[in-house]
Amino acid sequence: MEKRKAATIAKFKKMKDNGTPISMITAYDYPSAQLVEEAGVDVILVGDSLGNVVLGYDSTVPVTLDDMIYHSRAVVRGAPSTFVVTDMPFMTYHGSMDLTLRNAARIMQEGLAKAVKMEGGREIADAVRACAKAGIPVMAHIGLTPQSIHQIGGYKIQGKTRAQADRLLDDAKALQEAGAFAVVLELMTEQLAAYITEQLSIATIGIGSGPRCDGQVLVYHDALGYNTDASPKRFVKMYADVGSTIREGLKQYVHEVKSRSFPTADHAFHMEDEVATGLYGGNK
Repeated sequence: MEKRKAATIAKFKKMKDNGTPISMITAYDYPSAQLVEEAGVDVILVGDSLGNVVLGYDSTVPVTLDDMIYHSRAVVRGAPSTFVVTDMPFMTYHGSMDLTLRNAARIMQEGLAKAVKMEGGREIADAVRACAKAGIPVMAHIGLTPQSIHQIGGYKIQGKTRAQADRLLDDAKALQEAGAFAVVLELMTEQLAAYITEQLSIATIGIGSGPRCDGQVLVYHDALGYNTDASPKRFVKMYADVGSTIREGLKQYVHEVKSRSFPTADHAFHMEDEVATGLYGGNK
Protein backbone atom coordinates (compact mmCIF):
# COMPACT_ATOMS: atom_id res chain seq x y z
CA MET A 1 0.00 0.00 0.00
CA GLU A 2 1.33 3.45 -0.91
CA LYS A 3 2.30 5.45 2.16
CA ARG A 4 0.10 8.50 2.63
CA LYS A 5 0.90 11.79 4.28
CA ALA A 6 -0.57 12.38 7.71
CA ALA A 7 -3.12 15.15 8.01
CA THR A 8 -2.04 18.40 9.63
CA ILE A 9 -3.67 21.13 11.68
CA ALA A 10 -3.60 23.34 8.59
CA LYS A 11 -5.44 20.64 6.66
CA PHE A 12 -8.14 20.38 9.32
CA LYS A 13 -8.71 24.13 9.06
CA LYS A 14 -8.95 23.81 5.28
CA MET A 15 -11.37 20.87 5.59
CA LYS A 16 -13.63 22.95 7.83
CA ASP A 17 -13.49 25.90 5.45
CA ASN A 18 -14.29 23.64 2.48
CA GLY A 19 -17.03 21.72 4.25
CA THR A 20 -15.10 18.44 4.02
CA PRO A 21 -16.03 16.20 6.98
CA ILE A 22 -13.23 14.97 9.25
CA SER A 23 -13.27 11.29 10.21
CA MET A 24 -11.89 10.31 13.60
CA ILE A 25 -11.95 7.08 15.58
CA THR A 26 -10.22 5.72 18.65
CA ALA A 27 -7.51 3.07 18.67
CA TYR A 28 -5.55 1.69 21.58
CA ASP A 29 -3.08 -0.83 20.16
CA TYR A 30 -0.84 -1.64 17.19
CA PRO A 31 -3.11 -3.95 15.13
CA SER A 32 -6.18 -1.74 15.56
CA ALA A 33 -4.17 1.30 14.51
CA GLN A 34 -2.96 -0.53 11.40
CA LEU A 35 -6.53 -1.30 10.37
CA VAL A 36 -7.68 2.26 11.04
CA GLU A 37 -4.88 3.71 8.95
CA GLU A 38 -5.58 1.30 6.09
CA ALA A 39 -9.22 2.46 6.15
CA GLY A 40 -8.11 6.05 5.53
CA VAL A 41 -9.33 7.66 8.77
CA ASP A 42 -8.12 11.27 9.15
CA VAL A 43 -7.45 11.27 12.90
CA ILE A 44 -6.85 8.58 15.51
CA LEU A 45 -7.72 9.40 19.09
CA VAL A 46 -5.89 7.41 21.73
CA GLY A 47 -8.66 8.07 24.18
CA ASP A 48 -8.66 7.56 27.91
CA SER A 49 -11.79 5.57 27.06
CA LEU A 50 -9.26 2.74 26.99
CA GLY A 51 -9.99 2.59 30.71
CA ASN A 52 -13.51 1.36 29.94
CA VAL A 53 -13.01 -0.69 26.79
CA VAL A 54 -9.49 -2.11 27.22
CA LEU A 55 -8.56 -2.01 30.92
CA GLY A 56 -11.96 -2.89 32.39
CA TYR A 57 -12.52 0.17 34.60
CA ASP A 58 -16.01 1.60 35.11
CA SER A 59 -14.82 5.12 34.19
CA THR A 60 -11.84 6.92 32.71
CA VAL A 61 -10.73 8.31 36.09
CA PRO A 62 -8.28 5.49 37.03
CA VAL A 63 -6.33 5.82 33.75
CA THR A 64 -2.78 7.07 34.34
CA LEU A 65 -0.38 9.12 32.25
CA ASP A 66 1.84 6.06 31.88
CA ASP A 67 -1.14 4.09 30.54
CA MET A 68 -1.75 6.75 27.90
CA ILE A 69 1.89 6.94 26.86
CA TYR A 70 2.17 3.15 26.57
CA HIS A 71 -0.89 2.85 24.34
CA SER A 72 -0.06 5.98 22.34
CA ARG A 73 3.35 4.59 21.36
CA ALA A 74 1.74 1.35 20.16
CA VAL A 75 -0.83 3.24 18.08
CA VAL A 76 1.74 5.49 16.44
CA ARG A 77 3.82 2.43 15.48
CA GLY A 78 0.74 0.94 13.85
CA ALA A 79 -0.37 4.14 12.12
CA PRO A 80 2.73 6.20 11.31
CA SER A 81 0.95 8.10 8.53
CA THR A 82 -2.09 9.20 10.55
CA PHE A 83 -2.54 12.25 12.79
CA VAL A 84 -2.64 10.81 16.33
CA VAL A 85 -4.18 12.74 19.24
CA THR A 86 -3.69 11.38 22.76
CA ASP A 87 -5.82 12.19 25.79
CA MET A 88 -4.31 13.80 28.84
CA PRO A 89 -5.89 11.72 31.62
CA PHE A 90 -7.58 12.76 34.83
CA MET A 91 -5.83 15.50 36.86
CA THR A 92 -2.72 15.69 34.66
CA TYR A 93 -3.43 19.28 33.56
CA HIS A 94 -5.12 20.85 36.59
CA GLY A 95 -2.12 21.46 38.84
CA SER A 96 0.75 23.85 38.26
CA MET A 97 1.39 25.03 34.72
CA ASP A 98 4.87 23.52 34.93
CA LEU A 99 3.41 20.10 35.70
CA THR A 100 0.83 20.45 32.91
CA LEU A 101 3.56 21.25 30.40
CA ARG A 102 5.74 18.38 31.59
CA ASN A 103 2.85 15.92 31.31
CA ALA A 104 1.90 17.16 27.84
CA ALA A 105 5.54 17.00 26.77
CA ARG A 106 5.74 13.36 27.89
CA ILE A 107 2.77 12.47 25.69
CA MET A 108 4.46 14.14 22.72
CA GLN A 109 8.01 12.86 23.36
CA GLU A 110 7.37 9.41 24.83
CA GLY A 111 3.91 8.74 23.44
CA LEU A 112 4.90 10.12 20.01
CA ALA A 113 1.51 11.83 19.59
CA LYS A 114 1.04 14.79 17.28
CA ALA A 115 -1.37 16.52 19.69
CA VAL A 116 -2.95 16.19 23.11
CA LYS A 117 -6.61 16.39 24.10
CA MET A 118 -7.96 18.06 27.23
CA GLU A 119 -11.47 17.98 28.69
CA GLY A 120 -13.04 21.13 30.09
CA GLY A 121 -14.11 24.65 29.27
CA ARG A 122 -12.95 28.09 30.37
CA GLU A 123 -11.38 26.61 33.49
CA ILE A 124 -8.64 24.92 31.40
CA ALA A 125 -8.09 27.82 28.99
CA ASP A 126 -4.82 28.77 30.67
CA ALA A 127 -3.52 25.21 30.31
CA VAL A 128 -4.51 25.16 26.63
CA ARG A 129 -2.85 28.54 26.10
CA ALA A 130 0.39 27.47 27.80
CA CYS A 131 0.63 24.29 25.73
CA ALA A 132 -0.16 26.09 22.49
CA LYS A 133 2.53 28.68 23.23
CA ALA A 134 4.98 25.86 23.91
CA GLY A 135 4.25 24.32 20.51
CA ILE A 136 2.00 21.52 21.77
CA PRO A 137 -1.19 21.30 19.68
CA VAL A 138 -4.33 20.92 21.80
CA MET A 139 -7.70 19.47 20.88
CA ALA A 140 -10.30 20.58 23.40
CA HIS A 141 -13.34 18.62 24.59
CA ILE A 142 -16.59 20.04 25.99
CA GLY A 143 -20.15 18.89 26.56
CA LEU A 144 -20.17 15.56 28.36
CA THR A 145 -16.67 15.24 29.79
CA PRO A 146 -16.17 11.67 31.07
CA GLN A 147 -13.35 12.62 33.45
CA SER A 148 -15.93 14.72 35.34
CA ILE A 149 -18.64 12.08 35.21
CA HIS A 150 -18.96 11.85 39.02
CA GLN A 151 -19.41 15.61 39.25
CA ILE A 152 -21.87 15.71 36.33
CA GLY A 153 -23.87 12.90 37.91
CA GLY A 154 -24.06 10.51 34.97
CA TYR A 155 -24.14 10.42 31.20
CA LYS A 156 -26.58 13.25 30.53
CA ILE A 157 -27.33 15.23 27.37
CA GLN A 158 -25.66 18.63 27.56
CA GLY A 159 -27.06 21.96 26.34
CA LYS A 160 -30.77 21.34 26.88
CA THR A 161 -31.34 24.64 28.70
CA ARG A 162 -30.47 28.20 27.71
CA ALA A 163 -28.06 28.51 30.62
CA GLN A 164 -26.21 25.33 29.64
CA ALA A 165 -26.11 26.36 25.99
CA ASP A 166 -24.73 29.81 26.79
CA ARG A 167 -22.06 28.30 29.04
CA LEU A 168 -20.96 25.75 26.44
CA LEU A 169 -20.78 28.38 23.69
CA ASP A 170 -18.66 30.60 25.94
CA ASP A 171 -16.44 27.61 26.74
CA ALA A 172 -15.94 26.82 23.05
CA LYS A 173 -15.01 30.41 22.24
CA ALA A 174 -12.62 30.62 25.21
CA LEU A 175 -10.85 27.43 24.13
CA GLN A 176 -10.53 28.67 20.56
CA GLU A 177 -9.13 31.97 21.80
CA ALA A 178 -6.66 30.06 24.00
CA GLY A 179 -5.26 28.31 20.94
CA ALA A 180 -7.05 24.96 20.63
CA PHE A 181 -6.99 23.75 17.02
CA ALA A 182 -10.23 21.73 17.31
CA VAL A 183 -12.88 20.87 19.87
CA VAL A 184 -14.82 17.68 20.53
CA LEU A 185 -18.52 18.23 21.24
CA GLU A 186 -19.83 15.22 23.18
CA LEU A 187 -23.46 14.29 23.87
CA MET A 188 -24.74 17.77 23.08
CA THR A 189 -28.08 18.78 21.59
CA GLU A 190 -27.92 18.86 17.80
CA GLN A 191 -29.01 22.48 17.55
CA LEU A 192 -26.39 23.72 19.98
CA ALA A 193 -23.60 21.68 18.36
CA ALA A 194 -24.54 23.10 14.96
CA TYR A 195 -24.57 26.67 16.33
CA ILE A 196 -21.19 26.27 18.03
CA THR A 197 -19.79 24.84 14.78
CA GLU A 198 -21.01 27.90 12.90
CA GLN A 199 -19.55 30.30 15.46
CA LEU A 200 -16.06 28.79 15.57
CA SER A 201 -13.25 29.06 13.04
CA ILE A 202 -11.69 25.83 14.34
CA ALA A 203 -13.08 22.39 13.58
CA THR A 204 -15.67 20.69 15.76
CA ILE A 205 -15.70 16.91 16.13
CA GLY A 206 -19.02 15.49 17.26
CA ILE A 207 -19.87 12.38 19.21
CA GLY A 208 -23.55 12.03 20.00
CA SER A 209 -24.03 15.66 18.92
CA GLY A 210 -25.74 15.29 15.57
CA PRO A 211 -24.62 15.50 11.94
CA ARG A 212 -23.77 19.20 11.66
CA CYS A 213 -20.33 19.18 13.28
CA ASP A 214 -17.21 19.45 11.09
CA GLY A 215 -16.31 15.84 11.83
CA GLN A 216 -17.32 12.77 13.80
CA VAL A 217 -15.59 10.43 16.23
CA LEU A 218 -16.61 7.02 17.56
CA VAL A 219 -15.00 4.50 19.88
CA TYR A 220 -13.43 1.67 17.85
CA HIS A 221 -15.03 -1.05 19.95
CA ASP A 222 -18.50 0.52 19.70
CA ALA A 223 -18.34 1.01 15.93
CA LEU A 224 -17.22 -2.57 15.31
CA GLY A 225 -19.23 -4.42 17.94
CA TYR A 226 -15.98 -5.47 19.56
CA ASN A 227 -17.34 -5.74 23.09
CA THR A 228 -19.99 -7.45 25.18
CA ASP A 229 -21.94 -4.30 26.03
CA ALA A 230 -25.58 -5.28 26.41
CA SER A 231 -26.71 -1.64 26.25
CA PRO A 232 -25.94 -0.16 22.82
CA LYS A 233 -25.67 3.61 22.74
CA ARG A 234 -28.27 5.54 20.74
CA PHE A 235 -25.69 7.77 19.05
CA VAL A 236 -23.50 4.86 17.90
CA LYS A 237 -23.87 3.10 14.58
CA MET A 238 -22.31 -0.37 14.53
CA TYR A 239 -20.58 -0.87 11.19
CA ALA A 240 -19.53 -4.48 11.82
CA ASP A 241 -20.13 -7.17 14.42
CA VAL A 242 -16.66 -8.55 14.96
CA GLY A 243 -17.51 -9.55 18.51
CA SER A 244 -19.92 -12.24 17.31
CA THR A 245 -17.40 -13.50 14.77
CA ILE A 246 -14.67 -13.72 17.43
CA ARG A 247 -16.94 -15.46 19.93
CA GLU A 248 -18.03 -18.06 17.38
CA GLY A 249 -14.45 -18.63 16.29
CA LEU A 250 -13.28 -19.14 19.87
CA LYS A 251 -16.15 -21.53 20.63
CA GLN A 252 -15.20 -23.56 17.57
CA TYR A 253 -11.57 -23.61 18.69
CA VAL A 254 -12.53 -24.91 22.14
CA HIS A 255 -14.75 -27.57 20.56
CA GLU A 256 -12.01 -28.80 18.23
CA VAL A 257 -9.39 -28.94 20.97
CA LYS A 258 -11.75 -30.86 23.25
CA SER A 259 -12.72 -33.27 20.46
CA ARG A 260 -9.08 -33.63 19.36
CA SER A 261 -9.94 -32.53 15.83
CA PHE A 262 -7.33 -29.77 16.11
CA PRO A 263 -4.46 -29.89 15.53
CA THR A 264 -4.27 -32.38 12.67
CA ALA A 265 -1.25 -33.68 10.82
CA ASP A 266 -1.54 -30.63 8.55
CA HIS A 267 -0.70 -28.39 11.53
CA ALA A 268 2.30 -30.45 12.74
CA PHE A 269 5.97 -30.62 11.73
CA HIS A 270 7.80 -33.90 11.12
CA MET A 271 11.41 -35.07 11.20
CA GLU A 272 12.86 -37.61 8.79
CA ASP A 273 11.85 -41.21 9.59
CA GLU A 274 15.43 -42.38 10.12
CA VAL A 275 16.02 -39.60 12.64
CA ALA A 276 12.86 -40.48 14.50
CA THR A 277 13.84 -44.17 14.51
CA GLY A 278 17.25 -43.34 15.92
CA LEU A 279 15.77 -41.21 18.68
CA TYR A 280 12.78 -43.22 19.67
CA GLY A 281 13.23 -46.66 18.18
CA GLY A 282 10.49 -46.02 15.68
CA ASN A 283 7.83 -45.91 18.38
CA LYS A 284 6.99 -42.24 18.08
